[in-house]
Amino acid sequence: MRVTQTEQDTSVDGVNAGGIAGASEASTARKPAVKVLVIDDSSTIRRTAEIFLTQAGFQVMLAEDGFEALAKVGDLHPDVIFCDILMPRLDGYQTCSLIKKSPRFHAIPVIMLSSRDGVFDRSRGKLVGAHNHLAKPFSREALLQAVQTCLAGCVPEEGAAVAA
Repeated sequence: MRVTQTEQDTSVDGVNAGGIAGASEASTARKPAVKVLVIDDSSTIRRTAEIFLTQAGFQVMLAEDGFEALAKVGDLHPDVIFCDILMPRLDGYQTCSLIKKSPRFHAIPVIMLSSRDGVFDRSRGKLVGAHNHLAKPFSREALLQAVQTCLAGCVPEEGAAVAA
């Protein structure tokens, strides 16, 4: 299991570069990092997402396929899940569907990741309960925006599946 967490330390010799010394440490200590699970069979995509999310201060968990992901969801209860569609053994649609059918985990936002960005793929994702769809390759900004949207009250939108 690989769990990565970093905190941005902008202090030098006890002086916080952003303002009053100790202020950011106090707020970070009270608020645990948001946990993001990235499920993708591509090590390149997992690593890219891990770098972008870790640099932004998120706690990142990685899984190579749906079966590994389901175990991690149960153990670590992530706040947001990115799930690739095309994976061996258990694909992203099946993985998302199983998460959404669980009374314990159904409220976790799932964002589908895919190089296939057509209406059919988006619609199928919505049918299994995905909150959003992010096309690969993704930019740092698009990945972080998807997380922020979900943290601000990610709700699947009616008709969003047909929006291009």
